[in-house]
Amino acid sequence: MDKIGKLKTVLKNLKRVIVAYSGGLDSTFLLKVAIDRLGKDNVLAVVARSETYPYSEYCEAKQIAKRIGAKLITINTKELEIKNFKSNPVNRCYSCKKELFKMLDAIRKKRKMDYILDGANLDDLKDVRYGMKAAKELGVHSPLLEARLRKKDIRQLSRRLKLPTWNKPSFACLASRIPFNSEITKTDLKKISEAETYLRRLGLKQVRVRLHKDIARLEVLKSDFARALELRDLIVRRLKKIGFVYVTLDLCGYRTGSMHEAM
Repeated sequence: MDKIGKLKTVLKNLKRVIVAYSGGLDSTFLLKVAIDRLGKDNVLAVVARSETYPYSEYCEAKQIAKRIGAKLITINTKELEIKNFKSNPVNRCYSCKKELFKMLDAIRKKRKMDYILDGANLDDLKDVRYGMKAAKELGVHSPLLEARLRKKDIRQLSRRLKLPTWNKPSFACLASRIPFNSEITKTDLKKISEAETYLRRLGLKQVRVRLHKDIARLEVLKSDFARALELRDLIVRRLKKIGFVYVTLDLCGYRTGSMHEAM
């Protein structure tokens, strides 16, 4: 059985589902295959409008959902009103995901759907993922994980399905740019979002702006170091205008979960 076949087998008996959708690689692929397997009338995508994600990501998610013919609704999440999120403990994602999945479960009951699905995959087991604990506690299914799909599989299959997200860079909640136990504020999230949007416009697609008080620590792919240094005057000028005092390039390069290195 091929890899999409394995996923369709996992989806087969789920009947009517809600997909926790972000417009990223994993959830877009899951949404597309769920629609193909279960029919679009039995699949509902729910996207969250949040201060922890750029508005541009939300707009793109809506466009992609429309393109693949998905039914979509938007919910507004207020993570900064969750005490155990705003204070930014190491398990911040647990509190965030728990509240999100509770909201999705209320929609599931109201719409008479059967299950909630998320886009967790096999590679997520390599990283620290407190949100997966919340998903398990609330009975959320992870079909990509159950089908033993890795990120590279999802990219290859997304390309075969002609999904626009097949080569989309990984993206994570903007709160992941702030050191643990430092309070998350709207001001800091806005600064990070503006800085990353600018850097992507310069062609640095896989980028993180990690905030350390007045310092912006830039993580880009090692292959983009030369490009970043060529643009350093533009980058420094713009990021200082945004509100950073110092701008640094992390010589370790882009990697996920780098804030855990200090724990």
